[in-house]
Amino acid sequence: MDIRPILSTLARHKTAAALIVLEVALSCAIICNAVFLITQRLERIDRPTGLANEEIVRISMGNLGENPEADALVKQDVASLRALPGVKAAGSINHVPFDNSSWNSSIQLAPEQERPSALANVYLGDAVIDTLGLKLAEGRDFNADEYVNWTEINKQNARVMMPAVIISRELANKLFPGESAIGKNIYAWNADNAPHRVIGVVDRLIRTNDNGGPAEAGYTMILPAKDLTMGVFVLRTTPDRRAEVQKAAIATLEKNSARRLILREGTFTDIMQDYYRGDRAMAWLLLTVIVSLLVVTALGIVGLASFWVQQRTKQIGIRRALGATKGQILRYFQTENFLLATIGIVIGMILAYGINQLLMGKYELPRLPLLYLPVGAVLLWLLGQVAVYGPARKAASVPPAVATRTA
Repeated sequence: MDIRPILSTLARHKTAAALIVLEVALSCAIICNAVFLITQRLERIDRPTGLANEEIVRISMGNLGENPEADALVKQDVASLRALPGVKAAGSINHVPFDNSSWNSSIQLAPEQERPSALANVYLGDAVIDTLGLKLAEGRDFNADEYVNWTEINKQNARVMMPAVIISRELANKLFPGESAIGKNIYAWNADNAPHRVIGVVDRLIRTNDNGGPAEAGYTMILPAKDLTMGVFVLRTTPDRRAEVQKAAIATLEKNSARRLILREGTFTDIMQDYYRGDRAMAWLLLTVIVSLLVVTALGIVGLASFWVQQRTKQIGIRRALGATKGQILRYFQTENFLLATIGIVIGMILAYGINQLLMGKYELPRLPLLYLPVGAVLLWLLGQVAVYGPARKAASVPPAVATRTA
């Protein structure tokens, strides 16, 4: 099809054409970045934790603090919880992921090292691997004689000595790239710059929060402390028995001591739901923005095309009288819309890149992958063709005789 008549017509309607181009450009720029942000949010929500998410129950109580009976009571609590029907594993722990608590430690590979090699999230507890359902990729779990009592650790002037440590695969790759971490020494919590010897590597264990960003989400380590008196108990059971086990666990803890204050209780999936609520809300908001922009853009195209069909009725009739088929008239308007959309998309791609650069500087977002630009372009091209089809079909069905009588 010769596009010169189309370009000539658009040149006589510069303002209307410019408005459609601008609308398509803004939609393209915003939609490309919005789709990218939605993808980022969904990937964040779906990132693996390394835990048996569907099997874990968490119960948090008031900290036992300086209670002289705290050590004996937490031992009784853990033993009672492990004896409950349906419980695979249970223990006291310092925190679980996404639970508004974070214990962190810098890690060095040599005692005299000035700058740390990594910052890791620290998990403390008894039988953490079994209780959280972690998978050992290398090495072994802690032996009974490697655990240190939490009360002993907290004594005044105590010199903390935990010779063994288990780290995540991501932290192992960071500290010892291309090598096995088993048997290597790291320096973190021990007094007198004494090393921790890596005895195990878990496949994945996510941080309790987002400190360090996505690149460091798996920088975690487990230290062998037992009988923690912080009031956080974790139980692992089968997914179908979580409610039953949770109820029985609370009753057991209250029976062990009448002075119980249950602060929080629930499944780990509930904790994840709460933690990612903002991400889901943002994804839905951005999706609403995308749909709204597409609707507004489509309505703009339909409105302008309908106006042009009305304005060009006589011109269309003349073309029909000269032998133009309905298909040719239909293709004329579709080609015209395609040209306008293409100009708008090219401008929109440049704007999309600029918006992404701004977001990278302000919010430390990653660079917009180039894949999102052609995806946005194809979406707007299809939208334009669908939107213009109705008015174009109406134009194609104008009878030549009626058109030629129009003043």
